[in-house]
Amino acid sequence: MRLVVISDIHANYDALAAVLQKIRDFDYLVCLGDLVGYGPQPNEVVEQIRDLNLEVIIMGNHDYATVTADTINFVTHAARAIEWTRQTLKPENLHFLSKLPHYATKTLGETVVASYHGSPRDPLNEYVYPGESQFMFQALVEEAAAKLLLLGHTHIPFHSSTPSGVVVNPGSIGQPRDGDARSSYATIEISNGNINCSIERTSYDIESAAGKIVQKGLPTFLADRLFLGI
Repeated sequence: MRLVVISDIHANYDALAAVLQKIRDFDYLVCLGDLVGYGPQPNEVVEQIRDLNLEVIIMGNHDYATVTADTINFVTHAARAIEWTRQTLKPENLHFLSKLPHYATKTLGETVVASYHGSPRDPLNEYVYPGESQFMFQALVEEAAAKLLLLGHTHIPFHSSTPSGVVVNPGSIGQPRDGDARSSYATIEISNGNINCSIERTSYDIESAAGKIVQKGLPTFLADRLFLGI
């Protein structure tokens, strides 16, 4: 069983298209949310994800903010992007975002896979970073009652094994924040109860994506950070 896990596309269609050209051979495609926010092409991204008929797709905090208009905890540039996204999204795409679940659990063979944008403790908003303790990772796996726990939100990829299971964050398709500007995603092999994960990177046309951000009148910081991977 081969899973491909993507997350945090953030309306960066250039990045999404580049990744989709790479991931041809898989059994399950999972998206951990934040289709929109920050980026210049929310309709194109939502429509592409809709067309893929993913086995699992969940809501991220930027998706939630776009649906509800609640940006109270967002910094200024993120809130501006959400307001622009709400004005730009087609009604059917906004409706699609509004129906996304906050988490999902699937059983693949004998392996229970739990997917969250944030964490089992706070599905939308908790940041779980790679430097957390093994005790915390194990506690999250046990709380999710899963052998494989998939998390997004931080834009920083990692995978960590615990006695109870494996935690994987695929990083971000549209706005990496680990100092590597290339899109990040994860491939996971499940075989006879064993879980093997690899973090993959794909280059895309950052000039194109950044230029569209500026053209749409979004904050220029959102364009500049793409080149730096921050």
